Amino acid sequence: MIQKIMVAKITTLTERGQVSMPSALRKQLGLRPGQSLVWRRVSDCELRVIIPSKGATASMRGFMKKFIRNGPANSAGWMKILREGEAS
Repeated sequence: MIQKIMVAKITTLTERGQVSMPSALRKQLGLRPGQSLVWRRVSDCELRVIIPSKGATASMRGFMKKFIRNGPANSAGWMKILREGEAS
């Protein structure tokens, strides 16, 4: 697969701390408005922006609902059930 190498682009930090990503880069990476990005400090003069993968956490959200229809409404209820299992 041939990847296009993007020439460095300069963006400006706004008064509100926002940065615009160049549109060519957004399109190349398939990024959409509202998508999360992870910022990591690499050094005093370098940041790394990571695009979180749509991992198991997102794909599993709501998975157990089809198996447990009348389960507790909150985590305290689930903890009670789990602790009862430990006592036996």
